[in-house]
Amino acid sequence: MNIVHIIASKNKGLRLQLRQANMLYTPEEFIKRTMVSAFYMAFMVIFIIFLLMAKSAEKMTVALTLIIAFPICIIFMYFYFMQLPMVKINRLNREISKEIVFAGRFMIIELESGVSLFKTLENIGASYKAVGAYFREIIEKVKIGTSLEQAVNEAVELVPSDPLRKILWQVANSLRTGSNVSRPLENVVETIIREQKIETNEYGRKLNPLAMFYMMMAIIVPSLGTTMLTIISIFAGLRISMPFLIAIVVVNGFIQFMFVAIISSSRPAVEL
Repeated sequence: MNIVHIIASKNKGLRLQLRQANMLYTPEEFIKRTMVSAFYMAFMVIFIIFLLMAKSAEKMTVALTLIIAFPICIIFMYFYFMQLPMVKINRLNREISKEIVFAGRFMIIELESGVSLFKTLENIGASYKAVGAYFREIIEKVKIGTSLEQAVNEAVELVPSDPLRKILWQVANSLRTGSNVSRPLENVVETIIREQKIETNEYGRKLNPLAMFYMMMAIIVPSLGTTMLTIISIFAGLRISMPFLIAIVVVNGFIQFMFVAIISSSRPAVEL
């Protein structure tokens, strides 16, 4: 057994993650591709480090740095690329969360209007992009001979979104027992709405400390710090080089980018 199969056997949840992320690879194929990508990315990083150090450092120092940095870069890039399925799952989850309430209400209206369950699922598939993709897959499976109940049960396993999984589970339960699905769906949709309101309120509470921290670290500290550094350098006779000032600007820009990324990632995927 080679190292790829050993790693795949240790990552037992990877197969499900790949299916939920719509990545058409086996765990072994994905791990192999990840290793190759990590090697090439690490080689590029090491090459850039070599170019930066070649003229300013001794050959022994450069060689030692590259020897130590190369395996570290490979390991870091490997674990970075291994997170790709979860990144795609989270992106799909956010897209589904934006449509789930509207799709749930659409389903309830269709069913209460006397539309058949199969036609309702077909209409949702045609009306919504993210949520509809899973309903379109159900319809396609039914058209090629799979029973509707089995197709819905398979979709329940592959859906990355808990709210959509709850809706599909109610549909599957209705098909299994023959009960009316409209009332349970109403309860599920109301629960989803309450959960989204809670997420929105929590996001509002997080914004105040984040905004204050942003003002301190990205505006006040860099501006006042640069001013104080300039004044001290004038009285102390120190010389501030241009690369140092550029480094301050780059670090400040990176901090602002990180704050924007944190705020964007913590924003609930809710369409109000």
